[in-house]
Amino acid sequence: MENMELIDKVYSMFILGTDGGGYEKALNYPLGGLIFFTYDIKSKEQFKKLVDDIKQKSTAPLFLSIDQEGGRVERTENIHNGKKYLSAKFAFQKGKDFLKRQTDEIAKELISFGINLNFAPCIDVNTNPQNPIIGERSFSDNPEDIIKAENIVIKEYLKNGIIPCVKHFPGHGDADKDSHLSLPVIDLPLEIMEKIHIAPFKSAIENGIEMIMAAHLHCTCFDKNTLPASLSKNALSYLRNELNYKGIIISDDMIMKGVAAYGAVEACVIGIKAGLNMFIYRNSIPETIEVIEKIASIAESDNELKNCIEYSYSLITDFKNRMFKL
Repeated sequence: MENMELIDKVYSMFILGTDGGGYEKALNYPLGGLIFFTYDIKSKEQFKKLVDDIKQKSTAPLFLSIDQEGGRVERTENIHNGKKYLSAKFAFQKGKDFLKRQTDEIAKELISFGINLNFAPCIDVNTNPQNPIIGERSFSDNPEDIIKAENIVIKEYLKNGIIPCVKHFPGHGDADKDSHLSLPVIDLPLEIMEKIHIAPFKSAIENGIEMIMAAHLHCTCFDKNTLPASLSKNALSYLRNELNYKGIIISDDMIMKGVAAYGAVEACVIGIKAGLNMFIYRNSIPETIEVIEKIASIAESDNELKNCIEYSYSLITDFKNRMFKL
């Protein structure tokens, strides 16, 4: 590991989309992974070939990822001839057996394409009826129901060889804004957050979850000054120290407006120092590749940043070695 260049270690922290084509260059480095969207999936054969081609070009094992929740977040909708998976809320309402069967079906389909990581389940507790972004993506407005549902879904994914990533810590369910468009504020005391919104994450950690997505929303219980939880040392240290989480913390998409105000390079540097281990960028345009290379350059003379990168690289590599049996 010591022989790896710093630039290689920074590339390992990024999951990029295909839009912009820069992922082709990134595959010459030990890239963290790729994320696929609806526009990547035109037919079953075409998508499988795309994934296979990427695997062949890669110099390192990749997280090959997708957001496949069901309902309105379903990336394979163009190849299902009108058939759709139910969203989390309605799948859970149909009972535990149905939820288990649907999760098994989703997992088997993803495996057939070569996907190994799903950014699901969404374990937000949907307490705000006006929530514009979560809604039916949540299993319930009751944390106990969420915990029952997440246990089923996580077990089914792992059984089928899919890595689950729970989201959106510390809980997006009380938001009244969409973090794709602006920075939502969750103004709840820590006791309420712990009792309702953090409870499903605590349960998932106790049950061995190894990837958690951090949300671009400001939680006043962690930071008085405006700062997304995804970039907050207080919020991410809480995950590590209070919830005893040992796994990978990954950001939500870094081009979302909830985090864009900080500037791309600055946001990533703040995030790495706060405790983020990986980043999602839905594109791989030249500017995104430039972000990765600028971070590596800054880290050459910033020991705190360099040490955080080293730690993240070690965490990611160990996880990949175990999951992919390298």
